[in-house]
Amino acid sequence: MTISRKISGFMEQSSWIRKMFEEGIQLKKQYGEENVFDLSLGNPVMEPPPELNQSLISAVQDTSPGTHRYMPNAGFPQVRQAVAEALSGECNVELGADDIVVVCGAAGGLNITLKTLLDPGDEVIVFSPYFVEYFFYADNHGGKAVAVPTREDFTLDLDALNSAITEKTKAVIINSPNNPTGVVYTKEALKGLADVLKEESRKRGKAIYLISDDPYKKIIFDGMVAHNIFDFYENSIYITSHSKDLAVPGERIGFVAVRPNCEDAENLMAGLIFCNRVLGFVNAPALIQRAVQSVQAVTIDVGQYQRKRDFLYKELTHIGYEVVRPQGAFYMFPKAPIEDEVEFTRLLAKHRVLAVPGRGFGTPGYFRLSYCFENRVIGGAVTGLEAAFKEAN
Repeated sequence: MTISRKISGFMEQSSWIRKMFEEGIQLKKQYGEENVFDLSLGNPVMEPPPELNQSLISAVQDTSPGTHRYMPNAGFPQVRQAVAEALSGECNVELGADDIVVVCGAAGGLNITLKTLLDPGDEVIVFSPYFVEYFFYADNHGGKAVAVPTREDFTLDLDALNSAITEKTKAVIINSPNNPTGVVYTKEALKGLADVLKEESRKRGKAIYLISDDPYKKIIFDGMVAHNIFDFYENSIYITSHSKDLAVPGERIGFVAVRPNCEDAENLMAGLIFCNRVLGFVNAPALIQRAVQSVQAVTIDVGQYQRKRDFLYKELTHIGYEVVRPQGAFYMFPKAPIEDEVEFTRLLAKHRVLAVPGRGFGTPGYFRLSYCFENRVIGGAVTGLEAAFKEAN
């Protein structure tokens, strides 16, 4: 075999979304694209806000000397300052440019963070259902991801977390609003999480870092508040991107923020900047950095996603699906009406609806639907969702 056995195995583990994508191509060829309803991918069709488009135009037209040269590996100082000021407004912690590293999306941010933190054999706890890449990112840097279950409503199970923490635990990753469930963790949940980590860090005489992976932070519904972990836990690292809130996933732009008074903050920041360079990201692209500087307070129209959520949730529950009502992001995670959710997603595909099996997120028995698409696609999927449900029952 040309590629390593490990990578071959990883590819198989992460192949569910790819399989749905490939199946979608075949179905669209067979029935026509307008007759296949693909809710499998989290690739938003919403266009960026006009403020960002204007900022991009201004950045392109700026011919000042040096605008396309190398910048500090942490990013342009003025961009980091703008990010720090915006983030300071979301929490009770005062941040400055030196607390921010601009990165190539949240994926880049997670990788430089884990490379900075992990020694071989260190463990990173994640809550299931989880974004499957966490396991591969931890392995990239010699670590190991350990899954901890959530409660039936996908809220944090702190007892399960407590039982999973060992001497090898270096960090915990949370994702709120969550992919794939849309659950937003409450202030009480985050405070409880912080209390567990404070006590376990004290007992072990070393910090357990809390990493918040928050690309959906601004996509929240019903007046919910997506609280910032900086308000609850000192040894915390905040990672986000503008892929979802500005609808520019292809631009790969985000940032990492370190709470200023966390343990060994200065070395941690130095490590992040070093790893940004040696992992090959080097810098987020100069043009998009300059474009997002002035739109930190701008977000896409979240109301559009809420209306899509309301429609799909109403239709699913009317059909008879059991599903936790999402409070943010643009995913739903219904329970499959039969035990084998892979078999059920095949049944959905028979009715020309594409979904992702829950085992791709570490939670068999469920399946993920994305509703970041045109209303025509979401509405068109309802007939197949109902037909598959009836056939399964």
